[in-house]
Amino acid sequence: MTLYFYFARKFIWFFFGLTGVFLILLLLFDLVEQLRKFDTSTIGFIGILRLMLLHIPKELYQIMPLIMILSSLALFLSLARSSELVVARASGRSALTSLLSPVFVALMIGIFGVTTLNPIVASTTKRYDELVAFYHQDGSSILSIGRDGIWLRQGSADGQTVIYANSANHDATELQAVTFMAYAPDGGPLRRIEAESATLTAQSWSLTGAKIWPLERGQNAEALSTTHETYDLATTLTRDQIRDSFGKPRAVSVWDLPQLIVQLENAGFSARRHTMWLHMELAQPLFLIAMVLVSAAFTMRHTRFGRTGVAALAATMSGFGLYYIRNFAQILGENGQIPIELAAWAPPIASVLLAMGLLLHMEDG
Repeated sequence: MTLYFYFARKFIWFFFGLTGVFLILLLLFDLVEQLRKFDTSTIGFIGILRLMLLHIPKELYQIMPLIMILSSLALFLSLARSSELVVARASGRSALTSLLSPVFVALMIGIFGVTTLNPIVASTTKRYDELVAFYHQDGSSILSIGRDGIWLRQGSADGQTVIYANSANHDATELQAVTFMAYAPDGGPLRRIEAESATLTAQSWSLTGAKIWPLERGQNAEALSTTHETYDLATTLTRDQIRDSFGKPRAVSVWDLPQLIVQLENAGFSARRHTMWLHMELAQPLFLIAMVLVSAAFTMRHTRFGRTGVAALAATMSGFGLYYIRNFAQILGENGQIPIELAAWAPPIASVLLAMGLLLHMEDG
């Protein structure tokens, strides 16, 4: 039991050490990127640091499989150089038994990442996107889905407009039974528009069966109201902005995803991307275990056999290959080319089985 705790403790130290190294590198690179994207004279250096700190958790969480495979390489190469694996084998423990500690640690890190780090990353990512939208267009464009319909908000230098619709198509570019409430920059209401339908075009909403009420102080809104068979209302929203407002599953906590998926489906939107992301997150611990096993398959041998660098390179490239296969399967799942469960779970399961087969071949011939 002492040996297992020793392997686990050593693996944890390597993991946190490499996490710290990557954190420093990401901070430096992201600082340069934020300085390139935003003007410090407009938002200040404190604003740049705020954006950087909000963006870093997502980047660090995204490269967790890379950190895991490098930590595993560092562990097994260290054990091989010190002949500790030889001693473990001589004491009657097989290589597969020695893997129990790092595999268990990888499982715990994966579970902690999904249950705790994922909500943190979702919160920081959502806040980062809101700040970026605010700095770029003097107001955020946000979509919210309720029980009775959907809400949109578009912002510009001329003020804010709140949009409510009873129903919409899959990407919220065609709205039915829609209401527009326009507000001045000081917060006062300007006008209300109700329309049978609204379709998003290049730079405007194309309304059908519209009625407009002016809401400025001192005016009779009903007496001054006008009706239009068609009416074009200028907008700063684009199809991509609306899609990103509700289409970024990464900005939603894994605990809230099931409820959001139900809301999207009830509102008539496609929830395939969110369902795919939920399964990908649930499969994350298994994929981290696969990274450990792949590293072990190439490096759990004594350094006297030579070609250690080649083995480490092969393990790293195999890990990258599995990572990109997993991402490719995710794209196929999101596009409906393959079932979601198959896209999310097949790559980590296949990676584990492949690594186990290679380990058994190396141990037993």
